[in-house]
Amino acid sequence: MTGIETISAHDLDRYHGDRNVMIIDLRDREEYEAGHFDGAVNIPYEELDIYEELPADKILVLYCDRGSASLLAARELMQRGFRVKSVVGGFHAYKGTNLYFPSEHSKIK
Repeated sequence: MTGIETISAHDLDRYHGDRNVMIIDLRDREEYEAGHFDGAVNIPYEELDIYEELPADKILVLYCDRGSASLLAARELMQRGFRVKSVVGGFHAYKGTNLYFPSEHSKIK
């Protein structure tokens, strides 16, 4: 087995909107709902056993809060044949322009 491919949090922006990529936020729902990378799908790490439903034809880019859970998940998914990348430093390290904060979008103007 080869090593897990990692990307920097800064490089996450390169995958925004790419149809060949599924970005997965592994944090719990509460953290995800407070703010996440725009376009990311929330599958909490504890629920990743739904891997049968993940698209085998896409690259899975995984992030968690600081990067350790995404490495564990990436290893498991790689062993199951998925193409995966893990974001070093996780959401905590991301400072790009593709942040989404639902509470800001739900305010009445």
